[in-house]
Amino acid sequence: MDKLKPSGKSFDISKWEVWEAYRQVKANRGAPGVDGVTLEEFDKDLKNNLYKIWNRMSSGSYFPPPVKAVEIPKPHGGGTRTLVCRRSRTEWLKRW
Repeated sequence: MDKLKPSGKSFDISKWEVWEAYRQVKANRGAPGVDGVTLEEFDKDLKNNLYKIWNRMSSGSYFPPPVKAVEIPKPHGGGTRTLVCRRSRTEWLKRW
């Protein structure tokens, strides 16, 4: 009788897990991604933004946007390495 009802979603992702991932990035003072969205801007509609991301992830319709890749020289020569810049939302989702 006390069993939780299935959410009807394709993936079992709890809202708590999404919140914890966001909280970790917030604690680390995450920088804006290539989309330019700061945590302060994201926080203005936090409940709606987190819900949208949870809904898309749990239904299987969330696809991360392309990232910006920049080649940077290695400090002591010997070629380059790729630095990947994600969008703000993608950055904290990858921590989950």
